[in-house]
Amino acid sequence: MKILRFAALGVAATLALTACSSGSSDEPAAGSTSDGAAEAADITLWLAGADTPQELRDYLVDTFAEQNPGSTLTIEEQTWDDLVTKLTTALPDADNTPDVVEIGNTQSPTFTTIGAFRDLTPLYEELGGSDLLQSFVEVGKADGKNYALPYYFGSRYMFYRADLWSAAGLPVPTTLAEFSESAKALKTDTTSGFAIGGQDWRNGISWVFANGGELATEDGGEWTSTLSDPNTIKGLEQWQDIYQGASNLPSTERDVAYWDFLNDGTDGAAPAAATIMAPGWARWSIGDMTTNDAGEEVRDGMADTAKFDIFALPGVDGGVAPVFAGGSNLAISAQSQHPELAENLLRIIYSEDYQTMLGKNGLGPANSQYVSSLGDDKFAQTMIETAASSKLTPAAPGWAAIEGAKVYEELFQKIADGGDVTQIAAQYDEKLTPMLNGQG
Repeated sequence: MKILRFAALGVAATLALTACSSGSSDEPAAGSTSDGAAEAADITLWLAGADTPQELRDYLVDTFAEQNPGSTLTIEEQTWDDLVTKLTTALPDADNTPDVVEIGNTQSPTFTTIGAFRDLTPLYEELGGSDLLQSFVEVGKADGKNYALPYYFGSRYMFYRADLWSAAGLPVPTTLAEFSESAKALKTDTTSGFAIGGQDWRNGISWVFANGGELATEDGGEWTSTLSDPNTIKGLEQWQDIYQGASNLPSTERDVAYWDFLNDGTDGAAPAAATIMAPGWARWSIGDMTTNDAGEEVRDGMADTAKFDIFALPGVDGGVAPVFAGGSNLAISAQSQHPELAENLLRIIYSEDYQTMLGKNGLGPANSQYVSSLGDDKFAQTMIETAASSKLTPAAPGWAAIEGAKVYEELFQKIADGGDVTQIAAQYDEKLTPMLNGQG
């Protein structure tokens, strides 16, 4: 993934040249009139994937036009796979840059650390301040300034076959060790007690976090991989134990549709898993088949509570284990020609109306004041509970390149295959440290 690293450096160089050629301070700011007001224009919002429903997109377009007479908002959807590559090309190009972009929380540091985004620090308090999901706020920071703010969150928890657990006489676990022992006891030749692929580090790092471990630390701007830390080693060894003792999935598997494994097999065959770990939205892919109002066959969203249920992954000593949080951040391009209008769009997105709409559509609102919009059932409450203790990957400049090169997939597969965790950790610390700092 050196392409991504050099592309990011290219963005930085372009931005530096642009800054050097900017006009004098006596000239009106780009996108404003001589009296400082935002001039009418069309601005562009890039949304990643299809997570933002059409209803919310329509609301943004209509509300923006209403609040900014003469201006319009164009929304363009980008695919997650191509997003970083497209941003490295578009962000430095003032004529073609999107004004506002959605970016994955783990991708944010690639751009916040090179000046590709506009400083949002002056807007931070107005847009929510300390009420915003702080783990996402931190990953959008660079040099103490806010360059990307949370858009929405999704947290992962445990979905399980309550009927299988009950038949085995197993209660909902209250510690991480209890969960491991129960999951291993539920494993059969055809059913995983806990279905997890050997390369699935996004779920697996929860065991690291639960034991107080870290993937990397930063000191004076330099990042160091900390897989060899005793707490990290302990978490990785526990993950190795539960993978080998509870899962039937190959060590080469990643990004698996685990929710399919909880449903009954064809002809009434037993499910392929007793337990899975997945984001909250997986609920709607789990359950018995039913027919919706459009006459389509769909899952019923776990309507049979004696058969399907959920719980938060427990911590080492009880409570809730920190899990890796999914979700997105929002940023304004540093090359936007209409920054005032872009900021007005953010004001709409962080308004009570829009934040509430996110929650009602199953997306965790960025502002904690509005999480009640998710509902008050066990799914919403567990999502809120797990998100509150969630953690993110290191906010290092080279993290996107690490993800692109699938280094953690390699690491976790070697551990899943039974390798010595201490030796593997030392090997990958040496490999990852320069990559975290955008080298190698």
